[in-house]
Amino acid sequence: MAGVRIDPRKYSEHELEKITRHFTVEMSKKGFIGPGIDVLAPDVSTGEREMSWIADTYTHTLGYRDINAQACVTGKPISQGGILGRHSATGRGVLHGIENYITNTDYMDRIGLSPGFLGKTFVLQGFGKVGLHTMKYLHEYGARCICVGETDGAIYNPRGIDPQELQDYEQGRGTIVGFPKAEPCDGSILEVPCDILIPAAIEKQLTRENAPRVQAKIIAEAANGPTTPAAHEIFLQRNILVIPDVYVNAGGVTVSFFEWLKNLNHVSYGRLSFKYERESSYYLLQSVQHSLEQWFGKARGEIPIIPSPEFQARVTGASEKDIVYSGLAYTMEQSAKQIMTMAARYNLGLDQRTAAYLCALEKVFTVYNEAGFTY
Repeated sequence: MAGVRIDPRKYSEHELEKITRHFTVEMSKKGFIGPGIDVLAPDVSTGEREMSWIADTYTHTLGYRDINAQACVTGKPISQGGILGRHSATGRGVLHGIENYITNTDYMDRIGLSPGFLGKTFVLQGFGKVGLHTMKYLHEYGARCICVGETDGAIYNPRGIDPQELQDYEQGRGTIVGFPKAEPCDGSILEVPCDILIPAAIEKQLTRENAPRVQAKIIAEAANGPTTPAAHEIFLQRNILVIPDVYVNAGGVTVSFFEWLKNLNHVSYGRLSFKYERESSYYLLQSVQHSLEQWFGKARGEIPIIPSPEFQARVTGASEKDIVYSGLAYTMEQSAKQIMTMAARYNLGLDQRTAAYLCALEKVFTVYNEAGFTY
């Protein structure tokens, strides 16, 4: 893992571009990045712009002979080989990660919550790209955000905060502080009573010191490493369900994998099958109509088959974003099942972090064992 330790707010766009391009050249010269070596992706204070600079630099320097050079980095703009759905992928992954647990009756019974998002309250630490999209998706599913915190302050409204209104306010003023439909929140937002606590900022936010005062039933680690080992043990003792970062914030890297595959295949998802699938759906409707008319006789006139709005939307064929979202949802669902199965096998209770690590270790062992490399 590598990065540049600066405050990007103190540099101009031109300076940031020079820093990013020089960083890319130095990483490339050392053989640290490449489509088949290590593929970069956006993280704190970076996005499509920086990923575009990295791809362009690598493609025109050490990767100029590599047809797959664009695959050296993901999170790029669509025009540079990016993929639809990547921008909001981590937040959407958080949604699915929480969904797979909050709809599970067994786990909800253990922590004393009713299944489903409807009426649940959540607190969000961090209103960046991950936090914003997480807030939007949970809001769509019926949950209510009552508190949002950023580096310069926090806001609170027990009746709920509308994500679109907050986004518009933040984009216009550069801060969430002073949002007119909420009041300032003093103290630590991590200790605000809620059903779901979502740390979506930086690491080591939940510690031995504040873990006893956390008043949430579920903690979804949208950030990387927000919970220290000591805090994790305290949460287990307090019967709080921690959905670990290695699983719940994997939406970004999952869709980055889809983007990497797109770059290696040099074709967008759905392009080869889009027209065929659309026509197949229309032929199916025509076949049903023809069968009904034959059965009842045409004397009564034609029997039109009118698709429902949901089916009509699918008749037009799956877009790249549809395929990406479907693949992400399936990946998160299957991963949750594996983690829960592992937790049950070893009687781990609410310790989903250990269960997730065991899933990973078992897969690694199986690969080495079947390859004959285990000594």
